Amino acid sequence: MPTDSPLGKSLPGAPDKIRFDRVTKRFGEHTVLDGLDLAVAPGERVTLIGPSGSGKTTILRLLMTLERVTDGVIHVDGQPFSHMPAGPGGALVPANERHLAPRRRRIGMVFQQFDLFPHMSVLANVMEAPLHVLGLDRDEAARRARDLLGLVGLADKAGSHPTRLSGGQQQRVAIARALAMRPEILLLDEVTSALDPELVAEVLDVLRGVARSTDITMLCVTHEMGFARDVSDRILMFDHGRVLESGPPGELLDAPGHERTRAFLRTVR
Repeated sequence: MPTDSPLGKSLPGAPDKIRFDRVTKRFGEHTVLDGLDLAVAPGERVTLIGPSGSGKTTILRLLMTLERVTDGVIHVDGQPFSHMPAGPGGALVPANERHLAPRRRRIGMVFQQFDLFPHMSVLANVMEAPLHVLGLDRDEAARRARDLLGLVGLADKAGSHPTRLSGGQQQRVAIARALAMRPEILLLDEVTSALDPELVAEVLDVLRGVARSTDITMLCVTHEMGFARDVSDRILMFDHGRVLESGPPGELLDAPGHERTRAFLRTVR
């Protein structure tokens, strides 16, 4: 049986999918993450909540290697990710691109902005990375892309260009594009924040379906508490670069133990 610890779930015989070991991130004199210890089990869905500037998105950016850690080490599948062994003694040093590139391919991210290629069709947008990063042949990449467009409810838009889609449809294409790389970890950064309110539900419904139908490990930053309740195994409340408290959705959302959490939840409900 899985066991729980302050760092998260632990599965017998299986390494944590993600582990932050005393990770600190500073920008100049400003500390964004302060000695973060965090573990995420394989297949676990963890949602990060908290005020803007509390460090949530920085966690995702460190995993995408868009930022580098200042101190500490990030591990994926029990192996150093942010660092690599160097020399006969195996001391860890910051990872170079050769170390990072194959490991980064196992991680997909959906951003606030869609960032689709406007000159390409929806199908071509979803095919692009599998063709040029994974080296799939065109027929296989097209089959995968069409299957994923069906999953996100856009099979009939394969030949359209992004500019002819609504914001919600464009974000659903972005989700399909991330899944086309068959990631083991999916990072979601406020994926509905750029959408009109009436389009939010369609994107969240797609992500609920992904959570139900796959075993992808998910880290999600959101202010949509209903979505967090539906898809999360665990919710973490952040403030000033630290985890104030964590727990199952029903526990943390309905009976938070920290006044800062209670105050934050009043602002997003």
